[in-house]
Amino acid sequence: MHHDFTCNGARIRLFNEDCITGMRRLESASVDVVVTSPPYNLGVKYGHYDDTISRSNYLQWLDEWACVTKGVMSDSGSLFLNIGSKPSDPGVPFQVLAVMQRHFALQNVIHWIKSIAISKADVGDYDGITQDVAVGHFKPINSRRYLNDCHEYIFHLTKRGDVELDRLAVGVAYQDKSNIGRWSRKRDVRCRGNTWFIPYRTIKDRERQRPHPASFPPKLAEMCVRLHGLERVECVLDPFLGIGSSALASAMLGIEFFGFEIDVNYLDVAVQRLKSS
Repeated sequence: MHHDFTCNGARIRLFNEDCITGMRRLESASVDVVVTSPPYNLGVKYGHYDDTISRSNYLQWLDEWACVTKGVMSDSGSLFLNIGSKPSDPGVPFQVLAVMQRHFALQNVIHWIKSIAISKADVGDYDGITQDVAVGHFKPINSRRYLNDCHEYIFHLTKRGDVELDRLAVGVAYQDKSNIGRWSRKRDVRCRGNTWFIPYRTIKDRERQRPHPASFPPKLAEMCVRLHGLERVECVLDPFLGIGSSALASAMLGIEFFGFEIDVNYLDVAVQRLKSS
């Protein structure tokens, strides 16, 4: 099963099949940006994927996936790999990264902050912060050993580690405006850095509004594509489409998109989200 349609002027092609099989049909070096979040091997309850296989088998499968992904990426392409962990198994992202570095250079490490607490006493005289704040959403745990997990990694991987980025495309305004002329040639924007606060939308009905157990917000995918540089992106790929957040971002940006998903129920949700966007 596959869907081929236009959304907001962008051609979107979604396939209900294994991504390794599907990517082997794509033209070599035809993808500019891959933005994805593979299964974490942490026992997440997906619909049609067993997330409890042995760690060695998981890493071997990931190695095969990385090899095929590298083949479809352009030499100047970027792979933004979102990977998380759980408090009792925090090493997964680093084990995954070790496999990926057999095929790619690690160019940047981005921290996706889902929740953060900021004390007024720590920020000083900021007009916008008048008291202690705690923003974002996280899954609380009841433990005497582990901390609540409030962030995930985005590993920015490229073939040689030399891909130029459009850093200011996801930049932020200067807090101290005296820095505008000093550092930015009179533009009130600076590099955001590698900590991105991107919260989930508040939901009331999880089954209806977030039917996938490990989805990321469309804004995360949008920021990754913008960081690579919109003028150099003609095609985006997500080998683990889920409910289509990366496809939504590509459609909003008007960029051609390929996505693969083995769970037909998740794929149907992705199509519905795109057609109602």
